[in-house]
Amino acid sequence: MYGRNYSPGYTMPNIEKVSIALPSEMLEKVREAVEAGEYTSSSEVVRDALRSWSQDREFRGEHLEYLRAAWARAMEDKSPGSDPDEVFDRIQRKLAEQAK
Repeated sequence: MYGRNYSPGYTMPNIEKVSIALPSEMLEKVREAVEAGEYTSSSEVVRDALRSWSQDREFRGEHLEYLRAAWARAMEDKSPGSDPDEVFDRIQRKLAEQAK
């Protein structure tokens, strides 16, 4: 079961009811998950989806920060760098060897 298993005596955080509109295909997936016993309620499915969405956003934000820092370092680097043709040739040779 994907939903959270709360231990006895656990009090859920403040819950606020909201209404959402879903395309019929999404609603069907929610119902299927509940009917299959993966979740105990449609609210639980939505909470789990929101947790995953939140984690994805956090990961993308961290990844974006890393890429921005790497880009800044690359822009500050005044070394001549590598010839792109040589780099692509090396990559093609490596891929050709792996394909054997």
